[in-house]
Amino acid sequence: MGMKTVSLTWDHLITLYRPLRLEQCFAHRKRLTNTNIIIIITTFSGCFSVVIPIFQVREWRPSEVIYPRSHCREVGEEGGIDPRWSEFQAWALASKVERREGETCTAGARSSPYPVPLGGCRVFGLEHEGLASPHPLSPPPAFSCFFLLSPASLLLLLQRPEGRGRPRRTPNIDRLAKEGVKLTQHLAAAPLCTPSRAAFLTGRHAFRSGMEASNGYRVLQWNGGSGGLPINETTFAKILQQQGYATGLIGKWHQGVNCESRNDSCHHPLNHGFDFFYGMPFTLINDCQIGKPPHMDAAFRAKLWFSTQVMVLAVLTLTLSKVTGLAPVSWTVILGCGLLTLLFFLCWYSSLGFVRYWNCLLMRNYEVTQQPMVLEKAAPLMLKEAISFIQRNRKGPFLLFVSLLHVHIPLVTTERFRGKSKHGAYGDSVEEMDWLIGEILATIEEEGLTNRTLTYFTSDHGGHLEAREGVSQLGGWNGRYKGGKGMGGWEGGIRVPGIFRWPGVLPAGGVIDEPTSLMDILPTVASLGGGTLPRDRVIDGQDLMPLLKGAVQHSPHEFLFHYCGKHLHAVRWHQKSSGAVWKVHYVTPVFHPEGAGACYGREICPCFGAHVTHHDLPLLFDLSGDPSEANPLSPATEPLFGTVLERVERAVEAHRRTITPVPQQFSLSNIVWRPWLQPCCGTFPFCFCDTEADLSSPRP
Repeated sequence: MGMKTVSLTWDHLITLYRPLRLEQCFAHRKRLTNTNIIIIITTFSGCFSVVIPIFQVREWRPSEVIYPRSHCREVGEEGGIDPRWSEFQAWALASKVERREGETCTAGARSSPYPVPLGGCRVFGLEHEGLASPHPLSPPPAFSCFFLLSPASLLLLLQRPEGRGRPRRTPNIDRLAKEGVKLTQHLAAAPLCTPSRAAFLTGRHAFRSGMEASNGYRVLQWNGGSGGLPINETTFAKILQQQGYATGLIGKWHQGVNCESRNDSCHHPLNHGFDFFYGMPFTLINDCQIGKPPHMDAAFRAKLWFSTQVMVLAVLTLTLSKVTGLAPVSWTVILGCGLLTLLFFLCWYSSLGFVRYWNCLLMRNYEVTQQPMVLEKAAPLMLKEAISFIQRNRKGPFLLFVSLLHVHIPLVTTERFRGKSKHGAYGDSVEEMDWLIGEILATIEEEGLTNRTLTYFTSDHGGHLEAREGVSQLGGWNGRYKGGKGMGGWEGGIRVPGIFRWPGVLPAGGVIDEPTSLMDILPTVASLGGGTLPRDRVIDGQDLMPLLKGAVQHSPHEFLFHYCGKHLHAVRWHQKSSGAVWKVHYVTPVFHPEGAGACYGREICPCFGAHVTHHDLPLLFDLSGDPSEANPLSPATEPLFGTVLERVERAVEAHRRTITPVPQQFSLSNIVWRPWLQPCCGTFPFCFCDTEADLSSPRP
């Protein structure tokens, strides 16, 4: 079959790219990089098209014509395409494109609906009626993603369940690890849910989007606050949505809802790349369960009451000054202060008994469907929605992010799992979580999607050591790793499970000890889905596919920076020449009682102030031989002590030059509750509804 390459002008490219929804990639016409170009190949009786990476094409200028530098067989990173997809390099779709004599193929060009994500050469076939495909193959499979995120406390259950009183009956999670690749040094970008999830979604440290705290408010406190993930942030869902993926989020969000009105939904998942959302816009707290002690920080409640008293005093003083003529104060100013005082009072008053109604609710897309939510029924409802999403989108590429409510306090489980384990409420919650995962995996298998679905399991931070009820440990345990939730430097707060499974692509039973991060998910998924990373901002994550597939032996990360709020507490240096992993601590929390390994008596350990220690001579650990961070090194015991500190300090200086100021989402003005921002399914303030009639589980 004779072939020749047809040169393409800019107009041709725009015509061809519109069906692929990739015209956004060509916003900067003078330099096309990190995207793909369609090349039309003509034959004696028809035509078909192939897609090659842009790095095989010369830099384009409006006056130039684009030619490929090599045939598709030679295209790809490292000089060749992925063998898994080589059979599709000449595949043509029988689309019966009509073509008059002498007409070019661009006139009737149509794209295949099957994006092949890996390697250098993707094929979207076009051919004339009667032309046989060069290789009679079935359409290439569409790539899908399936994420599982469990909030906290699961770290060592996954990695080392034996010997520490851990629940052992987790067959589905164990199966994921057996059939996939396990990451033993997988790291959260923050030790708390809201900032960790912001970093996970965007591939950037949370402080870059204003989702970290410089004060004491380290997570969003209300559904009715104005803080949240800014709309100008790019999530992995938004990238895949632009590539034609069906995208869904089921479970916990905790990235904010509204900005200025009850219905603007500026922070809502549907404004961050998700086509479908079902779950909690907030997070689980004790207030969601009747009979549990309030979860809201008592210190925060005290600040609200103190602020209310101060504002009352200010209003009285201003009013007296106005009436007596002691100060030229306008009634407008007094009225404004009075309204602000009322707002602080309502926020304080709501914290005493209305938290369950304001924060504990379920939404389907923009609609509140259950307020307050019934915790015991939440898991079956979310499972049903996850299964339904997979079944609805089984024929095309999809991204499903399942953000489980397990195993977060107050550790609510259905009656079926209550008392089933031998490890109390925590063990029951773990076993129910494992069952939920198994049901979702079973659906993927039943729909024939296993081999085209990447499954990823992780947690957003370490176990919550301070979560106790009497002698019962409710927040999990972190084994040999020091510290826990809220501690930005110690391993127990940030080292989390990480499992990737993709049969036929990733090696089964693989174990990787290299440092990796939750922020790596965005660039990894963008690469697999054919998307491009934004170039107007810093992306801290790295593409993990070469490491996961075994193409490279070392992590793409040399340095990882560990923050507590906006405060840099520690830095990890992966010295690839020696294989050592050094950890430098600049700040550590003051444990209470001393040596306890946690801050008992508080919700979590603080990040700054009198409750932390600043080390003039930083603490240095070699995690390769001391993962529990029990034996700090010194100049007397480590010859490279000074060299390591100097190298890390240079990295910190370079890192700080990448930081630019952004609006703070956790400021007091954004954290405080506003009645006009509160999601409500009735007439405010009478917010009560339950439209979740069918509560049956999809499987017995």
